[in-house]
Amino acid sequence: MDTLFSNVTVVTMDEELRVLFSAFVGVTDGKISYLSRKAPEAKPQQIINGEGMVLMPGLINCHTHLAMSPMRGYADDVELSTWLNDYIFPREDRLDGRCVKAATLLSLAECLRFGTTSVSDMYYFCDEIAEAVAESGIKANISRAVTFFGEDFDFEKDPRCQEMVALKEKWHGFDNGRIKIEASIHGEYTSDYRVWDALSEYAINEGIGMHVHLSETKAEHEACKERYGLTPAQVLDCHHVFDAPAIAAHCVWLEPEDMRLLAKRKVSAVHNPCSNLKLASGCAKVEDMIKAGMNVALGTDSSASNNTLDMFEEIRAATLMAKGASLNPKALPAQAALMMATVCGARAQHREAECGMIKLGMDADLILLDFTQPHLMPCHNVMSHLAYAVNGHDVVMTMVRGKILYAAGKYLTIDLDAVVKELAEYVMPKMFTDRTESREE
Repeated sequence: MDTLFSNVTVVTMDEELRVLFSAFVGVTDGKISYLSRKAPEAKPQQIINGEGMVLMPGLINCHTHLAMSPMRGYADDVELSTWLNDYIFPREDRLDGRCVKAATLLSLAECLRFGTTSVSDMYYFCDEIAEAVAESGIKANISRAVTFFGEDFDFEKDPRCQEMVALKEKWHGFDNGRIKIEASIHGEYTSDYRVWDALSEYAINEGIGMHVHLSETKAEHEACKERYGLTPAQVLDCHHVFDAPAIAAHCVWLEPEDMRLLAKRKVSAVHNPCSNLKLASGCAKVEDMIKAGMNVALGTDSSASNNTLDMFEEIRAATLMAKGASLNPKALPAQAALMMATVCGARAQHREAECGMIKLGMDADLILLDFTQPHLMPCHNVMSHLAYAVNGHDVVMTMVRGKILYAAGKYLTIDLDAVVKELAEYVMPKMFTDRTESREE
């Protein structure tokens, strides 16, 4: 046994949602090898005293854009189209691979600090994103988003599509599946049927997943209905986009027919409550999606629209949003929101056989939280605290496949000082040197 967590409260997130007090969890060769209230007879190489601590599965962020961290706080308090067109797109035009790798490493450090062990990322310069993920030790499903506004389209010649193909050939299955590559249609409103047909065919033939933005704003949703007489979910389904294993980010404006359709296609919705609230996009009807049979996971979206990658904030926001929108205090209880960030996230990433629970044989993707802090005392209900009182700063250790990646303020796979230096000396000057607006004093 490599590592033993001793005398720790274990939130298993298993089928029975068991919470084990003063328990022991052993890790051998990256897998959970022991789980009991009794100490094992075998002597481990390392013992981590879990007294006053809670051990739970690592959180899974199923929709983000890691490389957007340099734009955190650059444009706030505006609606989505203005935010994108007037602020974000002009700065993204200045990005290169060097910028993207540094920005991604910064975001990955933030993810690990806050207890995220796996991410689903949609962006471009994905080779550099994959390099950063490979170095960090985190798990990731990575997709090269394809947009298209031109008149001519040829999958074999389009540079974005060929980047996706090269990415899949190089990185899919890296480190025994720690990295997975997915296809990505950025959205119905940023492409057309030629992209949908080509990418869905590619994903189906290659046996990979699909990642798409779907019905994020009312304007997007209604404009699609005006164009095609169909909702975004319906029109993309007509072009077999959901014949591949798919995740659909946001899903704020889904209609009941959409939910039934997506449930039939086994599409996972990814709820991004903080970003949707901040950009005033609306409140996704999570309970209705679940009742329709959909798997619903959680995501942060980017740190430029959130403005944090703290998944515990998403857990809290998801349950509060559901209660406030429905005027029902029982809507989306703590356990359900925690499942969205663990079990349902693993299902959305097609990793349900390897993570999302603390269970014998699963990967040791684990996080340890300090429950001796004043804001976590007293503790009548551990699940309640995890949903309503905890924040990412309470995480004291993050482990992926049995390897500690973050512990007690130290990043063991990321040289954060070097990343900060690269951001200051290269990334920020390249992206923002012509800013004319006055800086805050």
